[in-house]
Amino acid sequence: KSGLDPGGAWHAWGMACLKAGNLTSAREKFNRCLKPPMDLNQLNHGSRLVQDVIQYLESTVKPVLITDDDYFATLRELEATLRTRSLSLEMMCEGKIQHNSYYQECLFYLHSYGTNLAIISFYMRHDCMREALLHLLNKESPSEVFIEGIFIPSYESGKLHMLENLLETIDPGLESWGVYLIAACKYLQRKNYYHILYELQQFMKDHVRAAMTCIRFFTHGAKSYTELGGKQTWLLKIKDHLKVYLQEVSRSSGRKKMAFTFRKKMSATDVSRHINTVDLQMEVTKFLHQCESSGASQMTDSSLPTLFGNNNMKMDVACKVILEGKNIEEGFGIAFRVLQDFQLEATEVYSKVAKQLVKQQKYSEIQQLLKCVNESGVAAKNDGDNIILNCLNEFKNIPAEDLDNLIQDMDSDENKIQAYMMCNKLRSAYLVSVRQEKARAVQLVQRVRQLAESGGDHVVEAICAQWL
Repeated sequence: KSGLDPGGAWHAWGMACLKAGNLTSAREKFNRCLKPPMDLNQLNHGSRLVQDVIQYLESTVKPVLITDDDYFATLRELEATLRTRSLSLEMMCEGKIQHNSYYQECLFYLHSYGTNLAIISFYMRHDCMREALLHLLNKESPSEVFIEGIFIPSYESGKLHMLENLLETIDPGLESWGVYLIAACKYLQRKNYYHILYELQQFMKDHVRAAMTCIRFFTHGAKSYTELGGKQTWLLKIKDHLKVYLQEVSRSSGRKKMAFTFRKKMSATDVSRHINTVDLQMEVTKFLHQCESSGASQMTDSSLPTLFGNNNMKMDVACKVILEGKNIEEGFGIAFRVLQDFQLEATEVYSKVAKQLVKQQKYSEIQQLLKCVNESGVAAKNDGDNIILNCLNEFKNIPAEDLDNLIQDMDSDENKIQAYMMCNKLRSAYLVSVRQEKARAVQLVQRVRQLAESGGDHVVEAICAQWL
């Protein structure tokens, strides 16, 4: 008559019937106020009203089995029921729980009015993980429901191995779980739970991704190659994972193609290349670890380069190896292999090293570097000259004698003239210029004369003018 929503009254009446143990009547009353959710896969446990019903059923005792109208059970019967037939769901084994009338009543309300997450969470609360997994599969629920309802509760309660065993029992190939397992891996990566991630990847036999996680364990947080020296077991694990993957690929290629839909794929060539990278990183780690231990290490970079980074980082590794040995020659062989294996820009690396040597005032070692570059067998004609020119481009405060020695080590007269001009040694530039073929000599001397004029060097300007 007053136009108020009767839902609240029906719910209260239904709860009263539940408390009286009249389950049939309660269902009828709740049917008038409870509605199934619009989206069964929404990430919540359904309406508050449904949750109240489930909460009551889970916390109460088994009902006395009475007829609809017989509400007057004797006190003695009620006491006996309370004493011997309490629900205590957590204490009961799985088989008995499922025959419990209140357990079945919970499932009736959950299936009628609850979300998939609510049903799965109920199963998980009562140690019925298998039922939770089968429900997830049957309803084809999205991966978010798996993460929230099954995966998080499993690892938080230390039951990850139980979950893995059940996944394998239900589907030994794990293919039907692929989407859920990949989603779990992404979730763990976002949370930075890398140890659980690594364990899960091993269970999934996803060897390529497991190897990638090992790379993270090897590199993450290390501040020196001494630290990396203590983490070399991760490099061995990377190799193991990649080798197992290669074996699996070669085994499956002979037979009918296996459907590795969710495991990361990689060509055998790429895997072999990554194994070579690991071998080279082991060599680099041992060498730089020894350098740091012996105190030969000079560089104090905040970032620690490894061969698992991009090309710029790999070039930094090559520089570090050359610079941190007892001398240039000691680390050059390893650095040269890094440059060759990854097809890096060698001249750029050598120039970087030379600039560092200028900073450290180790001018004789620049000559040793040039010797190593020339003896490597793959240096282009002007590589050595370009390395010296790049040095002079950035640092013009090299002592005169060392500067002359460097420039005189150049192969090309043209480059020597350019170097002398850069360093404002115009008399030396003039002396080399006049030795060139006549037409070219005229051009070069004119250039020297212009520089002398703009720089106010009247003596060299006059010499040039006289020669011209």
